Amino acid sequence: MTTVLIVDDQALIRQAVTDLLDGQDDVQVVGEATNGAAAVEAVRSLHPDVVLMDIRMPVMDGIAATAAICADPDNAETRVLILTTFEEDDYVVQALRAGASGFIGKGSEPDEILRAVQAIHAGDALLSSAATRSLIARTIEAPPVQVSPEISPKVGALTDREREVLAFVARGRSNQEIADELFISPHTAKTHVNRIMAKVGAHDRAQLVILAYESGLVAPGS
Repeated sequence: MTTVLIVDDQALIRQAVTDLLDGQDDVQVVGEATNGAAAVEAVRSLHPDVVLMDIRMPVMDGIAATAAICADPDNAETRVLILTTFEEDDYVVQALRAGASGFIGKGSEPDEILRAVQAIHAGDALLSSAATRSLIARTIEAPPVQVSPEISPKVGALTDREREVLAFVARGRSNQEIADELFISPHTAKTHVNRIMAKVGAHDRAQLVILAYESGLVAPGS
C-alpha cells in the first residue's frame, strides 16, 4: 500500500486527486495540506510514502517545503512528487535540487498521475524522462563536459562504468534500457545505479540527473 499526502492550496485539485487515488486498491490518501508549512507538519505526523506537492502556495511554497521535508532524516522514506506545469521550469529545477524525486504536470491524465505516484514510491525512475531532460537542459548552466575529480569530486570518484551508467540515467534511460545498451542484466544495471547513489549521497534518480548535468558529465541537448 502506497500512502500519499496531497498538498495544494486549491480545494478542487486536492479533491480531484484524492478521488483518483482513493479509488485504487494499492494507494491510500492519508491527508491533505493547503500550504507548505502545513505539509511539513503533516509529513512529521503521518510519514506518507509520497507527497504530491504544489509549488505556488501561501505561507510556505512547495520548494521550501520540499527542502524542509527532504532535509529531515526522519523523512528518509518519504518521496516528494511535484505537481506543476512546464511553464514553471525554474521552479521545477529548484524543487529537484531541494530533494524532490520528480515532477508531473497538473494536466496529466489520471492514469499518468497514478503511475507517477507508484514509480516515485518504487524509486524506479525520474518521471516524464523526455520532458525532464529538455527542462533540465534548458535551465541548468552546464560546466565543461570534460569531467575530472577537480571539476566534480563526486563524479570523479566513480568508476568509468559507473560514470557511463550515470550518463544513461541522466538521459532518462530505465534500468532495462541501460542493460540493453551495455549488454548487462537489468539486475546488474540496478546494482550500478544503487551503488552510484550511495557513493554520491543521492536518494533517488532525480538527484543523479541533477548531478550529471551540473558536473558536466552530460551536456544540455546531448
